[in-house]
Amino acid sequence: MQENSTPVRPGAAALKVKDVAVALGVDTSTVYVAVRTGLIGSYRVGAGRGTYRIPRSALKAYAEERGIPVEALGVAL
Repeated sequence: MQENSTPVRPGAAALKVKDVAVALGVDTSTVYVAVRTGLIGSYRVGAGRGTYRIPRSALKAYAEERGIPVEALGVAL
């Protein structure tokens, strides 16, 4: 599997929970709690339980609401 290291333009593909956890510097369980409680907007993909995807705009809104500089996240929003 090849890792995509090219910069992503705003509005591009949504992020995985693991990506958001790394960007925020927290554990994935913290992101899951934020998703389940509605603090971070998300949607599910896949059959069955599926997986969560977090739109870049939702991560940006979450960071701005909490005073986290978007530049500190390390992901293109």
